Amino acid sequence: MPAITLPDGSVRRFDGPVTGTTVAASIGPGLAKAALAMKLDGKLTDLSREIADDAAVVFVTRKDADALEMIRHDAAHVLAEAVQALFPGTQVTIGPSIDNGFYYDFHRNQPFTPEDFPAIEAKMREIVARNAAFERQVWERDAAIAFFEARGERFKAELIRDLPGTETITLYTQGAWIDLCRGPHMRGTGDIGGAFKLMKVAGAYWRGDHRNPMLSRIYGTAWRDQKELDAYLTMLDEAEKRDHRRIGKDMGLFHLQEEATGSVFWHPKGWKLYRAAEDYMRRRLDASGYQEVRTPQLVDRALWEASGHWEKFREHMFVARVEDEDKILALKPMNCPCHVQIFRQGIRSYRELPLRMAEFGACHRYEPSGALHGIMRVRAFTQDDAHIFCTEDQIASETVRFVELLSSIYRDFGFDSFKVKFSDRPATRAGSDATWDRAEGALKEACAIAGVDYTLNPGEGAFYGPKLEFVLRDAIGRDWQCGTLQVDFVLPERLDAEYTADDGARRRPVMLHRAILGSFERFLGILIEQYAGRFPLWLSPVQAAVATIVSDADPYAEEVAAALKAAGLTVVVDTGREKINAKIREHSIQHVPAILVVGRKEAEARTVALRRLGGEAQEVLPLAEAVARLAAEATPPDLLRRAGGVA
Repeated sequence: MPAITLPDGSVRRFDGPVTGTTVAASIGPGLAKAALAMKLDGKLTDLSREIADDAAVVFVTRKDADALEMIRHDAAHVLAEAVQALFPGTQVTIGPSIDNGFYYDFHRNQPFTPEDFPAIEAKMREIVARNAAFERQVWERDAAIAFFEARGERFKAELIRDLPGTETITLYTQGAWIDLCRGPHMRGTGDIGGAFKLMKVAGAYWRGDHRNPMLSRIYGTAWRDQKELDAYLTMLDEAEKRDHRRIGKDMGLFHLQEEATGSVFWHPKGWKLYRAAEDYMRRRLDASGYQEVRTPQLVDRALWEASGHWEKFREHMFVARVEDEDKILALKPMNCPCHVQIFRQGIRSYRELPLRMAEFGACHRYEPSGALHGIMRVRAFTQDDAHIFCTEDQIASETVRFVELLSSIYRDFGFDSFKVKFSDRPATRAGSDATWDRAEGALKEACAIAGVDYTLNPGEGAFYGPKLEFVLRDAIGRDWQCGTLQVDFVLPERLDAEYTADDGARRRPVMLHRAILGSFERFLGILIEQYAGRFPLWLSPVQAAVATIVSDADPYAEEVAAALKAAGLTVVVDTGREKINAKIREHSIQHVPAILVVGRKEAEARTVALRRLGGEAQEVLPLAEAVARLAAEATPPDLLRRAGGVA
């Protein structure tokens, strides 16, 4: 007689094993109609699964977050069925749900193209309308392999062979179509609804290995309803307009080329933007008690082996062999082991802790060429990296201090809110369970003291410790994971870092790994898209343009520009022969935030006609007032607060 405990604490008892479908129906017809799946003792499960023992059950309806992932998972299965119905002989491989959608990889002689999408979508809608039930079957391993091999599905057969011997082999049917899948699924194909769309096609190697066959990957998106789908498509349209690669080219900020794959060529205006962000960050770190250091680019393999990075991260490292020394050096992919080396120089005292060590560290990591994306995913990048060496008792206070700093910096860059994820121990990790218990407990306690609310991100911690991930939301609703804070008891032990405690004993410091921007390249790409190139004045690579109406005003335009430059602004002077409307249009395309128009009348009155980017109106101001106003706007927010006596 299983006793089913419901979310409100009530208990329902049944005479024998019962399915989730039956339990939902016993509660009421409304729930029976709305329930798509259930959480059985916290684990997402098909409604049709039998419950034989006492259990806690939570029903999943369309409004729940879990439902969206299931809609996308089921849509991938419907996509695969549609493709095989329309293109006989196509082999299916894997088809997971992903952020904002799903994909399925197919093997066929001729790759798919977007021209195939209308027919595939139409077939998918037929399958959804048929509302075939998803039914779970448990198969014996060899029988499942033989089944797929007989159908010519060698990729599925390979997947089953490679599953652990303890794995239960489950297949799901949707009518006559069948696929290998762990599940869970919703009740039937009709639960997917009609708010889906195929988006693009790409190539992908089987299991990500270039030595394996090339597959044709079809991406789609799926949502709870048409309103959500329309909002997502609108966001994508806006994202295309804000693409940092296009804006970067239009504004002349940077470029990338094959001779330096994954590395950025910063142009003068782009470097101006970079330096504005770097100078701002350096001032904030100096004011917060960080000591800036610089560590080598090439570091002997022995250090990476000692830290554990060689084992965990070797495939992402660029290496160089020094022939006459018989050494292998690696371009550093991160800064932490090098910072420990600085900490280890001399005898450290507890009085020096917390020691906050920062570096704008130039790092290199191998990324497959297909994964590179503008300046947001590169191989050469600079981290705004820091490591705080502290005692265990100082973890909470340093977390509070860090979150306050991070929050202030994000606000200054135009991000008013962020989410936090708590990533706990991964399956493959260094350190004992007891060490991880201490680290996770300390970080959770620090979050409570700092008032940080978080969602759990299971198994995604670093190999040496748990971490907080700080996720920004941009102007069009996209999330970007930027900042991190990691509690590490492991590296100080592995790299023999010590300090002298107040009782004279030698002890290991705790190491807090932290970043706020993440990498400058990626963060600047996010900023370009956040502002669509229309930066606030303090960040803008060119802050003002002085444009003449007639050539008689050329000398005055130079005088205006000189006054602006003397006030610290970056200015261009446009005394070309084009008409003033053409000049304004050109500087608007370049996203110059302030355009000062001058003609004979302005020269005589010593005024300027100030136009703002994106506005039609202009304001006539005395030159001194215009300079003072723009100089104030161009002052970085931290310096503005300092001038006002605010920290």
